[in-house]
Amino acid sequence: MLLTTLKVNNSVLIALTLTASIVLSPVSIAGTVQGSTHAIKMSSFNLSSQKWKNRVLLVFAPSVDNHNYQQQMQLLQQKSGFADRDLVLVQVLATNKSYANGQLIDESSAAKLRDRFGVDKENFRLILVGKDGGVKRSDTTPVQATAIFEQIDAMPMRRQEMQERGRK
Repeated sequence: MLLTTLKVNNSVLIALTLTASIVLSPVSIAGTVQGSTHAIKMSSFNLSSQKWKNRVLLVFAPSVDNHNYQQQMQLLQQKSGFADRDLVLVQVLATNKSYANGQLIDESSAAKLRDRFGVDKENFRLILVGKDGGVKRSDTTPVQATAIFEQIDAMPMRRQEMQERGRK
């Protein structure tokens, strides 16, 4: 009985997590196959659609096997600060699937991001883009999440957000 309840609770938790990530994701749905049984197959990601809504943390790497990529993902595991800072994580991988906030994005979107920021497929790069669309930091080695959060928290727009959200 207990095992059945745990399995059901786990299934419900997975369904809720998937639903929340789809509903809350700032990624536009595109590239779905007509007649497909899958509601969302792949999405496009357009950086300009994030302007004035979200900050974007781009992590470029050759593959999931890249040491810098693996280290960066470990450093970003404390994602509790992402939502509060309106921060979208975009993983742009050359030989693996790319994701925006955990949602698969198409290869065309990944290629456009690489071109826009001049990042070769062989290189690791971390780029923070502010709500104004400007690059706020660019690193070629992994960065602590706290350093990124401190930098964001020092931005005038973020300070204003903290004041406004503190009043609510």
